Amino acid sequence: MSALDLVVAAIAAWIAIGVLGMIRPRKGLKLIRALFILGAGVALVVAIVALFSMGQIAQTIVLPLGLPDLPFHLRIDSLSAFFLLLLGATAFGISIFSAGYFRESEGTAPGLLCLHYHVFLAAMALVLVADDAYVFMVAWETMALSSYFLVTTDHRIPEIRRAGFLYLLIAHIGAIAILLCFGVLQGGSGDYTFGSMRSVILPGAWSSIAFGLAIFGFGAKAGLLPLHVWLPEAHPAAPSPVSALMSGVMLKTAIYGLRRVTFDLLNGQLWWWGVFALVLGLLTALFGVIFATVQSDMKRLLAYSSIENIGIIVAGMGLAILFKAHDKTLLAALALTATLYHALNHAFFKSLLFLATGAVLHATKERSLGKLGGLIHRMPWVAWLALVGTLAMAGLPPLNGFVSEWLLLQAFLFTPTLPQSFINMLVPLAAAALVLAVALAAYVMVKFYGVIFLGRPREPNLAYAQDPASLERAALAWFALGCDVLGIFPVNVITWLDPVDAMLIGSTLGGRGGSWLFLAPVNPDRSSYSPIIVLVVILAVFALTIQVVHRYYHGRKRLGPAWDCGYPLQTARMQDTAEGFGQPIRQVFEAFFHVERVLPSPFDATPQYRVKVEDHFWRWLYLPVVRSAEAVARLIGLIQQGRISVYLTYSFLTLLALLFFIR
Repeated sequence: MSALDLVVAAIAAWIAIGVLGMIRPRKGLKLIRALFILGAGVALVVAIVALFSMGQIAQTIVLPLGLPDLPFHLRIDSLSAFFLLLLGATAFGISIFSAGYFRESEGTAPGLLCLHYHVFLAAMALVLVADDAYVFMVAWETMALSSYFLVTTDHRIPEIRRAGFLYLLIAHIGAIAILLCFGVLQGGSGDYTFGSMRSVILPGAWSSIAFGLAIFGFGAKAGLLPLHVWLPEAHPAAPSPVSALMSGVMLKTAIYGLRRVTFDLLNGQLWWWGVFALVLGLLTALFGVIFATVQSDMKRLLAYSSIENIGIIVAGMGLAILFKAHDKTLLAALALTATLYHALNHAFFKSLLFLATGAVLHATKERSLGKLGGLIHRMPWVAWLALVGTLAMAGLPPLNGFVSEWLLLQAFLFTPTLPQSFINMLVPLAAAALVLAVALAAYVMVKFYGVIFLGRPREPNLAYAQDPASLERAALAWFALGCDVLGIFPVNVITWLDPVDAMLIGSTLGGRGGSWLFLAPVNPDRSSYSPIIVLVVILAVFALTIQVVHRYYHGRKRLGPAWDCGYPLQTARMQDTAEGFGQPIRQVFEAFFHVERVLPSPFDATPQYRVKVEDHFWRWLYLPVVRSAEAVARLIGLIQQGRISVYLTYSFLTLLALLFFIR
C-alpha cells in the first residue's frame, strides 16, 4: 500500500472506532478506554507514515465518493505530510491520556464522546490530504461540527452552550470566506481541484482578494485578531484533552490552509502581503500574551497563550512572504522553517500543559488559580512533567520552544538586506515586539507554574489531591520527551523540514542548518547555538552544586522557618495571588483592557473587592453587531402578523414585483 492509501485507511479506522463506541454509549467504560487506545495506535501509524512521506514524490488518488461530478481528490505531499506528522504525534499522546481521563456521567455519554472525538481526528486528517475545494470544505465543516459537540460535552451548563455557539458561529463565518477564496482561485475555469488552481493566473487584484479571504477565513479558525473571541471561551468550556487537541492540532490546520493557499495555490506573492501578515501576527501575539498575564483561570490563561503563539507563527509567515517576494529564497526558507518548527513545538508543549491542567482539574475540582497552590507535594509526577512544558513555552534552552523562537529572531536580523527602506525601518520594531511577546510569555509561565504547583495550598481540599493513573502519566511523559528531543536535536528536525521548504519556497537551509553539535542557520559566522553544550553545562552546574553542598555540609541538614520579614503567620494568605501577580502588567498595559472595578468603602458591612477584565473587541465590534442584528430581526418580525390574508398579500406583491422586473 502507498502512503496515501495508509492515510485513507487510518481515516476510515478512526471513523470505525467512533462508530464502535456507540455499541454501548452510556456504559462500557472499559470498551471506550480500549477504543481510545486503539485510536492512539492509529495516530501513531499516521505519524510514522507521514514521517517517511516527507521528501517523497506527491501521491494522488480519486475516491468514488461525494457527488456524481465531484469525487474526492486526495493528495499527500511534503506540506501535508508534515502536518499529518504533527496530527499523528499529538493525537497519539492525547488519545492515551483520554483513555484514562474520561469518566461516566460527565456530560455527553462516553460512547457518543468517543464518536465525536475520532470523527474530529478523521476530519482533520482529511483536511490535510484534500486536493479539491469540495472535499476540503466537507472535511472542514465536519471538523467544525465534531469539535463543537466536543466543546459542549458538558452541555447542561448554559455558559458552555454559549461558548459552543460562539465558536460554531465564527467557524462558519470563516468557512464562508474560505469558500469564496476557492471561488476566486478557480478563476472562472469551473474546475475546483487544487491542481487546476495551481495553473490559474489571476488577473489584477484578484490574487490579493484571494489572499485576504484566506487570511480572514483561516484566521477565524486560528484565532487571529479580531476573530479570536471564541478561543478563550471554548477552551475553558471543553474537556482538557479536547482543549489540547484543538490548541495543538486544530489551530494548525488553519495554518496549513493558509500556507497551502499562499505558497502553493497562488502564483507569486506580493511584498505587502508579508507586511500585513507580519503586523497582524505581532498584534495578535502581543494581544494574546498581555491578556494571558491577567487571567486567573488556568485554562483561559493557556487559551490566550495559544493566541500569542499563533500570532508568532503568522508573523514568521509574513516575514517568509517578504523574503520570497524579493527573491531571497534562502532567508524565506529560514523564516518558513522557524514557523514550521514552532508549530510542531507548540503542539507538544501546549498539549502537555493542557493535559496537566486536566489532571489538576480532576484531582482538585478547581481551575481557578486563586484556589490552587502547593500541588508539587501532592502531584509530583504532574508537577515535574508540567515544568518541562512550562520551561519550553517560556522559551528557555535547551528545550524546543527556544529553538524555533531563536531561528525566527535570526530571520528578523537579516531583514536589512531588503531593498525598501520602509520595511528596513519597520522590521526592527517588529523584532522588538517579538522579543517583548517572548519575554511576557516567560512571565506568564512563571505565574502559571508558581501559583499552581509552588507555595502553600490555598484550599483545604487540596490535601486530597493525587497524581493521575498510569495512562495519563504516560501521555504527559510522551509530550515532555517530545519537548526534550525537539530541543536537543534541532539540526535533525530542520533536515526533516527541508522538503517542505523546497516545495513551497524552492530553497532549503540544507547543510547551512549546521552540524550535529552546532545549529548555525545561514551563516555560522553570524550566529550559532549548541543545545547539547547548553544541556551539558546545565547538568554539570547542577552536579557540581550537589557535590559542593555535600562536601562542605557533610550531609547535615538544618531545617528552619523561611524568612518572614518579622511576621510569624506563614499562611497561604501571605503568598502572592494570581491577580496580584498580574497587577503590574495590568497597570502598564491598561489601555488594552476594559476594566471594571468594585472597590470597598470604609462603611461596607461586607466589603468586596472585584476586578473584571474584558476584551475591548467585545464592545467595539461584537456588541454593535449583535445590537444591529437584533434591530433588523425586530423589523423583520413586524411582517409576522399571524393572519393568512396578510401573508397572501405579501405573496401577491412579490409576484407583481417579479413580473415587473422580468418585463
